Amino acid sequence: MLKIVQSPDPLLNQVCEPCEPGDKSLKKLAKQMARVMYANNGVGIAAPQVGLLKRFIVVDCGPEDVHDPIFLVNPEIVEVAGDPEVEEEGCLSCPGISVPIERQPWVRVRYYDLDGELWEIEGDELLGRCLQHEIDHLDGKTLFESASPRERIRALSAYEEARKLGAKPGETSMPKVR
Repeated sequence: MLKIVQSPDPLLNQVCEPCEPGDKSLKKLAKQMARVMYANNGVGIAAPQVGLLKRFIVVDCGPEDVHDPIFLVNPEIVEVAGDPEVEEEGCLSCPGISVPIERQPWVRVRYYDLDGELWEIEGDELLGRCLQHEIDHLDGKTLFESASPRERIRALSAYEEARKLGAKPGETSMPKVR
């Protein structure tokens, strides 16, 4: 099974290479990534989070009891809209914390499916945020680079503490220690 790469691994700050649309090996990778994402209670995962510098993401923002992943090859944001909103985000590669991140609430993304066919998807609320978050990973950005400078300092400190407490992927907060 694939393992989740955790910050501060420098791989997470590298820009990923495009995939070949229709590459048959992506079908196996898609299943493996979805399995890891679900096993860790995630709603999205990007290839660099499992150690691969490929422009490939998996998202599933539907009901928890229904697995219906969307596989996006070479996704690119073509449009964002709306007044920026700040929401807490967690990340499988930064376990134990949630960080307030400002993002526009609506996004349109162009991508290829696993058969090499070109599509567009629009998302708002959780899906819109998830698409932007996972595409950030493809460009070498983690929660820390996406946060405001003040929140980044707080997040790095909280993450260091969460790591000391043994935070695991899928955990977005740690119990307070007195």
